[in-house]
Amino acid sequence: MANSATTDALPRSSPPGDGQSLAELAARHGLTVSGARPGLGAYVKQLWQRRHFIVAFANAKTRASYSDARLGQVWQILTPLLNAAIYYLIFGLMLKTNKGVPNFIAFLVTGIFVFGFTQSAVLAGTRSISGQLNLIRALHFPRASLPISFTIVQLQQLLISMVVLSGIVLAKGEPLTLKWLLVIPALMLQFVFNVGLSMIVARFGAVVTDINQLMPFILRTWLYTSGVFYSIDNFTKNAPAWVRHALDLNPIAVYIELVRDALIDSHSGVPAYTWGIAAGWALVIGVGGFIYFWRAEERYGRG
Repeated sequence: MANSATTDALPRSSPPGDGQSLAELAARHGLTVSGARPGLGAYVKQLWQRRHFIVAFANAKTRASYSDARLGQVWQILTPLLNAAIYYLIFGLMLKTNKGVPNFIAFLVTGIFVFGFTQSAVLAGTRSISGQLNLIRALHFPRASLPISFTIVQLQQLLISMVVLSGIVLAKGEPLTLKWLLVIPALMLQFVFNVGLSMIVARFGAVVTDINQLMPFILRTWLYTSGVFYSIDNFTKNAPAWVRHALDLNPIAVYIELVRDALIDSHSGVPAYTWGIAAGWALVIGVGGFIYFWRAEERYGRG
């Protein structure tokens, strides 16, 4: 009975922290929800602090990419070259899209290599979250590290391919000039674009895994509208003006044209504003994709 009387004498619903609610008390002591999304500035700082992890993860993925194949990383070069041979047979020889295009082989191979950079980055991005759930659930790190790492993998593979591309271009009679240095800023702008696009599809792929099945069809359509194996100028001579403008604003077509203009002396020069379009796409998709991905940071790996 004494215990009962003592219990009855105690307040039954004493509010925590001098009348503060639990949320107010947590805020007062600097407590936050576990796994909550950090502010955008703090998120960028976290990514910078983990830059060594991002690069190391990308290097590990690059080494493991073709570890099960007998020829190993030689496939990084063989795959685009085999694609170039097939496209040359179909479009260059059978459909005659090489008419009016000087040095069509260099023109074609350049388009395939540059388009392949974005294509592989997007395909890797769709699986960068959904395919790394064990890592996400085991370790705490900014999830944007993953699509960035996978895009770095594709950049590393592209750099190897560019050595081969340079050899092909030189073998086809193009001179080595200082203009080749313009390839660097062109590919850097494309890299920023690819990172943003990879983050967009990574967020989609984290929720809708069927995007992995749909993406090849989307990329194939994009391939056919990017001037990879035909000249957009020749193709749109008799087309409505809006078709020409739409194809000219296609971001991949823009990056392809910049690289072609740098490497192929016989290629007709691109207008100066093309660089502005390339930078605009990199800014809009790169920054926009990053913010879009960050807004769902706390949901990756849940459920």
